[in-house]
Amino acid sequence: MQNLSRRLFLKRTSLGLAAMALPACMRPAHAPAKKPNILYINVDDLGWSDLSFMASQYYDTPNIDRLAKEGVVFSQAYAPAANCAPSRACCMSGQYTPRHGIYTVNHSDRGPARHRKLIPVKNTTVLPEKTVTIAEALKAGGYATCFIGKWHLGQDPRTQGFDHNIAGSHNGHPQSYFSPYHNTYLTDGPQGQYLTDRLTDEAMRFLDQRDTDKPFFMYLAFYTVHTPLQAKKQTIQRYQQKKGNPQHNNPKYAAMIKHLDDNIGRLLKKLEASGLRDNTLVLFTSDNGGVFKISRQWPLRAGKGSYYEGGIRVPMVVYWPGRTTAGQTCDVPVSGIDFYPTFLEVAGLTKPEGIVLDGVSLMPLITGRGTIHDRPLFWHFPIYLQGGNAETQDPVFRTRPGSAVRYGDWKLIEYFEKSELELYNLKKDVGERQNLAAQRPQKTNELLTMLRAWRKQTNAPVPTKANPQYEPAP
Repeated sequence: MQNLSRRLFLKRTSLGLAAMALPACMRPAHAPAKKPNILYINVDDLGWSDLSFMASQYYDTPNIDRLAKEGVVFSQAYAPAANCAPSRACCMSGQYTPRHGIYTVNHSDRGPARHRKLIPVKNTTVLPEKTVTIAEALKAGGYATCFIGKWHLGQDPRTQGFDHNIAGSHNGHPQSYFSPYHNTYLTDGPQGQYLTDRLTDEAMRFLDQRDTDKPFFMYLAFYTVHTPLQAKKQTIQRYQQKKGNPQHNNPKYAAMIKHLDDNIGRLLKKLEASGLRDNTLVLFTSDNGGVFKISRQWPLRAGKGSYYEGGIRVPMVVYWPGRTTAGQTCDVPVSGIDFYPTFLEVAGLTKPEGIVLDGVSLMPLITGRGTIHDRPLFWHFPIYLQGGNAETQDPVFRTRPGSAVRYGDWKLIEYFEKSELELYNLKKDVGERQNLAAQRPQKTNELLTMLRAWRKQTNAPVPTKANPQYEPAP
């Protein structure tokens, strides 16, 4: 605790804060006899439609379906970014991308140089040390903290508040889903052991070996269902024999989802057998939308890397026995930036002094005892990301530099290259097929003013320098 307090103090000193304020800001606002445990399950690249409780007729997810049936399903949950690293950085920090500077994976000038009209903003790839993560806040509040799986925000999550690190590094995907894994922070298992099974084994081992005097925060970030698409042969064969459809029809991907679901079932049974279920909040979600060429997210448009709904809307379920009401669906738009303040309230802790949290606690929605105030949700992506397809803005890039805002039923996207605006009414047009920017100038101006004011407030960088190599794409 002394080492952690010192590091948190150094972080706050860099922000111009007094060291003596730190311990008080981490003290519980209330002192319950037994603090709740928190299990945060974050799946990689799992699309909004890629579960059977989300009406898929091809993927089989009975265990996750049961979690959804017994908990609260958030039908309009959003990732804070459209790909891995920035989304995870937002969730861990509780902050929008301009505050930590992680906008994409690796460099920001991806795709053909001659088709980039602007010089994109430089990208950060490691979560800054000054960031006080949710793991650090919970650890200072008395929680045992355990990270398992894909970190992607630096070399070792133990530098950001986790007591234990299993398999987490700066790698964005595994070399193989079958042992040997070639992972610095995960010893190889028997030849052919499956990674999703192994990570669940490690989670169950932590539950057996944890300090029972402390509540726990476990961030279980499965590598699956990110590429490479690899699954057990017999499960792949099962889906080769099952009829797909134009939306969902990839047997390897379906088998990976089945392995994920089996292991969610194992872990939930372990919680129950250990007597932990009733005092554990479980939050299940994905870090961004599904990969379009692997699994279509219809009726949502596009997929991972795009800031249309298919790239940022994700499945999300919260289950907390005695606090959530079975079978509930919440249609209020929420975001991964809300997890930090939610977990703080669950733990009975107040916000660390001197830091900014952009989200709000979702506890009123989780318990069904209230709501949250109407507020806009924002995305900022001053970068290029290659891999366009038939449903992205153009066939070259999944996204070009821009920003987006959702407020109420309306969503506005502003692209910086040509000052292009797209306005959609998501209640009537969730597939974002009809751009209403020209037809609804008043609504367009309302959201654009809101978006630009937010960029000013957060010091969001906007690229303006022309690329001398630019040639218009055909």
